[in-house]
Amino acid sequence: MNNLPINPQSLRNLIRHGKLSQPTSGMAPGHVQANLAILPKSLAFEFLLFCQRNPKPCPLIEVIEAGSVEPISTAPGADLRTDIPKYRVFKHGELVAEVEDISEFWNDDLVSFLLGCSFSFENSLIRAGISLRHFENGTNVAMYVTNIPTKASGLFSGPMVVSMRPIPRHQVVRAVQITSRFPGVHGAPVHIGDPTAIGIDNIYKPDMGDLNGIKEDEVPVFWACGVTPQVIAMNSKPPLMITHSPGHMFITDIVDEDLAIL
Repeated sequence: MNNLPINPQSLRNLIRHGKLSQPTSGMAPGHVQANLAILPKSLAFEFLLFCQRNPKPCPLIEVIEAGSVEPISTAPGADLRTDIPKYRVFKHGELVAEVEDISEFWNDDLVSFLLGCSFSFENSLIRAGISLRHFENGTNVAMYVTNIPTKASGLFSGPMVVSMRPIPRHQVVRAVQITSRFPGVHGAPVHIGDPTAIGIDNIYKPDMGDLNGIKEDEVPVFWACGVTPQVIAMNSKPPLMITHSPGHMFITDIVDEDLAIL
């Protein structure tokens, strides 16, 4: 990762041309990364309402109008069909493809949603001296489906997904303080400690991503995760939903402090 450019536009250019397809944690430090959800226009209002009712897992950053592939507010000149390292395509709740380019699935009836991602606050955690093992290992963060229900909207309903980072016990309070400043990218944790309390029976078997180990002096800390719409897609079965692949985010031009609160 040390050899990669830190400029978002340069990173997106590498991704667009198939030269970068790995998880994006740690890339473009200080810039906001985003989850992606793309749906037919007929379902866009219901999903927009779902996001508004569930701001922890689905914090809206930008909604791109039907047919447009350019997120003008967050990354002018970008193309949502090509500028994410890896995508998932769901049809009627079934994962039918995982690809690096969604041009063949694109049509002018599709509305795109960019949602805040917790990768965006990782730079602030690292600056505060809180190490993140998945960042150090160059792997993906661990993600789990929980028993925490979301608030339904029309077709859309299902459980919340969380990402987990093992945090040294003496730094947990500081991690909560730091991430609380970023409600636009999931904000404070939704749970700390015992994973079974939120329906995770085996923390050593993530539903998505990679387990990077939990040391004796560390506590598992869980943040709401923007992969939630993918589980919602499998539960609600819309005719088509296109998302990012877990951990493979859209890198925007905006900086994390733009979304921070004092």
